[in-house]
Amino acid sequence: MFHQTAAGPPVASGTGPGRPSRPGWRGRDRESRTIADLLHAAVEGDRGGVLLVEGRSGVGKSRLLAEAVDSAAEHGFMLLQGAADESSRLRPMEPLMTAVGEPPQTPQTAQVAPYPDIADVRLWLMERLRSRLEERVARGPMLVVLDDLHWADPTALLALRSLVPELASYPLVWTLSRTTGDDPGDAERLFDFLEAEGATRIALQPLDAAARAEIATDVLGAEPGPDLLTLADEAGGAPYILVELFEGLLDEGAVEIADGRARLTSHQVPQRVQTVVRRRLDKLSPRTRHVLEVAAILGRSFPVDDLADMLSEPASALLPELENAQATGVVVPNGDLLTFRHHLMWRTVAGALSQPTRMALHRRAGEMLLARGGSAIPAAGHLMRYVRPGDTAALAALDQAVQEVLPTSPQTAADLAARAVELTAPTDLERFDRSVTAVYALTAGGRLAEAAELARTALAQTLRPEQAARLRYELAYALMLAGRPADAITEAEQALAEKNISDEIRDLAQYVLFRSVFFAFDHTRGQARAEAVVAAPQDHSQAALTGAYLLLAHIRWTEGKAAEAIAHNRMAVRAAASGPIRAQHAHPALHLGALLTNLRQLDEAETVLRATEDEITALGHTVHAPSPALFRARLRLAASRLDDAAAEAQAGLAMADELGMHTYTLLGITVLAIVAMRRGDLDTAARQAERHDSLYRETQGMMYGSLWSTWAMATVAEAHGDLGKALESTHVFYTDPVRRRWLLITEPNAAPWLTRTALATGHRSAAEAITTTAGELAATNPEFRSLAAAATHAHGILHGDSEALACAATNHLSAWSRASAAEDLGSLLARQDTDRTAAISALEQALDGYRQTGALRDATRARARLRDLGVRHPHSTSTERPDTGWDSLTDTELKVTALVAQGLTNPQIADQMFVSAHTVKFHLRQVFRKLGIASRVELARLATEHHTTDTH
Repeated sequence: MFHQTAAGPPVASGTGPGRPSRPGWRGRDRESRTIADLLHAAVEGDRGGVLLVEGRSGVGKSRLLAEAVDSAAEHGFMLLQGAADESSRLRPMEPLMTAVGEPPQTPQTAQVAPYPDIADVRLWLMERLRSRLEERVARGPMLVVLDDLHWADPTALLALRSLVPELASYPLVWTLSRTTGDDPGDAERLFDFLEAEGATRIALQPLDAAARAEIATDVLGAEPGPDLLTLADEAGGAPYILVELFEGLLDEGAVEIADGRARLTSHQVPQRVQTVVRRRLDKLSPRTRHVLEVAAILGRSFPVDDLADMLSEPASALLPELENAQATGVVVPNGDLLTFRHHLMWRTVAGALSQPTRMALHRRAGEMLLARGGSAIPAAGHLMRYVRPGDTAALAALDQAVQEVLPTSPQTAADLAARAVELTAPTDLERFDRSVTAVYALTAGGRLAEAAELARTALAQTLRPEQAARLRYELAYALMLAGRPADAITEAEQALAEKNISDEIRDLAQYVLFRSVFFAFDHTRGQARAEAVVAAPQDHSQAALTGAYLLLAHIRWTEGKAAEAIAHNRMAVRAAASGPIRAQHAHPALHLGALLTNLRQLDEAETVLRATEDEITALGHTVHAPSPALFRARLRLAASRLDDAAAEAQAGLAMADELGMHTYTLLGITVLAIVAMRRGDLDTAARQAERHDSLYRETQGMMYGSLWSTWAMATVAEAHGDLGKALESTHVFYTDPVRRRWLLITEPNAAPWLTRTALATGHRSAAEAITTTAGELAATNPEFRSLAAAATHAHGILHGDSEALACAATNHLSAWSRASAAEDLGSLLARQDTDRTAAISALEQALDGYRQTGALRDATRARARLRDLGVRHPHSTSTERPDTGWDSLTDTELKVTALVAQGLTNPQIADQMFVSAHTVKFHLRQVFRKLGIASRVELARLATEHHTTDTH
């Protein structure tokens, strides 16, 4: 695919494979050039790339991947190869682990994770894989080939969704394949995502007539006559079938070659794919075919020892049959295994067995693997499909497999557990435990709707009070994570209403009740319980204490007592840290970070949220993986860092959608709406508002952050000129003292905006209610400057007090808020027409502040106010930053560039800059776009050149 030049490294030939055609390799020039271009970019430009290959079975996907491997090997690429098969869904991360040379993880092999008792190691495994890949690709170009991903387990696909974009700036080429069919599955969603991220996607089509004729010539060694071409047309355009067809014709002497042309000597030839494959199998002896049929039960690849055990014979006795199968090309060696040459061959062999025979053999395989001891996962693949209801031994094996696979792939564990429940009789005493396990696994895997449905089905059975309470707790927990706190409250209260339940279940039910009323803003339903729990901490678990302190923090916050709220939240953090995994999974530090963000204590909030992200990874709480990014998005917005806020929100929302965890989704959507509005992109802001409103209606407003988001969406409506809608949306804040107090202590920009909007619509009494509450909050919480600045700002707007507005323009803790107060001051002075110079100065301050924070819409408005005063500020001046080139880089982007030039990875840069890896990736993409490059090496070279220039 490359030719070597005298001057340097290999370059793409641009003419296809660059080597003589081999049988079956025809008609793929475009695909071959695509591979050549990707490999060339990695060698010549240190750029990464992604090739997605998909198509029907037999169309040539594996051959295309093999071509990429051969070409990459010739030019010094590090090669990592892995493939999934039908049993891979029960061996989490198998294709990726195989590629990096590690065995698939089990709880036993994952004990080097930070906590030996964690229930979910997916985040830890993904981080470990990322580190391994990054270490290797830093040494030179690398090709990762992963075949048959339609069989990969959900954790492997989740890892690829994260790893591929994360490592895009390295000379790493990914080549991923999947077989298309009736069930698109998770692999298609992965391909759709990666294509949207810039991957090249190839849908292999059947070969055209010219390519079919070329394959005939390759195999037959002569130009095919019309009869052979007709036969090729009838066989279809799958390369594998065509090769099988013409090789079979040669073997049977059905082709005559004379004068360089080939013609058929017999018209008794097959026309169906299955028959073409069977012709090769028909050459085998009955004994060999019997051996292969048993082997096919074990999978496309199989160990000879397993086959011998299945047949109750020594391996040596099978040598003649296995040699015969290899000689005829039915199976080929593959490391320590034998593999059917093509999965069509494997399917044909397995398909020859009747259903009863196949079921009996799968049962035999499961029993054989169980008898060896050790992991139950290999046996589970056979048992989960073919075990009979009520088979106690087989169901026990499935139970064991569930526990083994749960830490690495909860979705796979959920499939196994759900199947075990189906096979368990309603009267079986084990059914309850299996149902609880299945609900837990579905919840951990983010399949929250399925978890709720299974829990409700189980609750319809006759259960003891303790069992019903346990199931209702699990159901309530799933509903809470799904963003349905009202339903969660109902289930938790019903669990607590059960008689004679254990203290453990009572505390767990109280824990989820406290958290749900917290999310639903319905704290009176849990306040008395929470106060009773914290009054007697010795009588309750850490989980119950954590939930109670969190709820009380929320109540104190709603009462306007910020310091007490923070103190309660710190107690929740302490209680969770000293408790079991379930208590720690509350992650109260997320909410502490939110309170600190509200009060603009941003440095401490940053520290708290970073520690929480580390905790979530260490504890393996994958379902909460999106949460830190969503909370950090609001933190970045509060710091007036719009780019970083959008990066965090997008990353968090994408992960939330992938995992089905929507508890904090409103945060991300709202941040994106505000960022778009400040930038002047009102169309995007409107789309985010529609997204918000749809989710708000679906959950009836009972989601975390819904009051803040309601105010934010009103500001979007006002930006579109719809003051009526804005006032209608915020009516609750003007009329409900509790919600008004909550919003004003949460958002420093709300009091000025609500005051300004009420006055603009002729509702002075409403504006007075806002300023009064803001003043009370400032007086009650004198240690928090953000509240004082907000109250002063609102007072200045209501009373036309220029001194108050000047004070707010100085004392607000965020740059955007200071600019907003300065704009209000300038507008007031301009209206009063008493000090034109002071008005211009205030508006200049506002314009400068808006520009610095990237608030282009607000800057445009300030510019227009200055123009009314006779001062012109053009939209673009020679002093403003250009759109592209080195001078277009922001200070943050220059810092990222310098650290990349030092050879640091994205996580290392994140640690240095005290930001997240999501933010680093976002800035790196911006740098690449502005500089027109795509690799870290190119960036390091440019950084060195500019550093050298700057020092001369």
